Amino acid sequence: MHRLTLSFFILCVPWVLDAQAQEPAIFQGADLRLGAQLLAEHKCAVCHQQKVGGDGSAIYRPAGRIQSAGLLRGMVEHCNTELNLGLFPDEVTAVAAVLNRDHYRFSR
Repeated sequence: MHRLTLSFFILCVPWVLDAQAQEPAIFQGADLRLGAQLLAEHKCAVCHQQKVGGDGSAIYRPAGRIQSAGLLRGMVEHCNTELNLGLFPDEVTAVAAVLNRDHYRFSR
């Protein structure tokens, strides 16, 4: 039993560390559940659908506009300010982290 547990640990720890290493530092520790909740609560997809049509996903990765995790977070902050959403900095980060996970996949 002990040998099996040690083998599992040896196999899984590098994977977990690698997954964390791939997450941009700006998003480490972000509350992804909160980010997803805020995206739904503020109807972000509906706004994006109105702007670009379809399911709204065409708004992600416009030609050269958002090229880093920091710029992604900045765009979420821009929406927060322009739409007067009242999100706190950690909430902005949580939303940006979810967008990164689901659409952008920046690793640094």
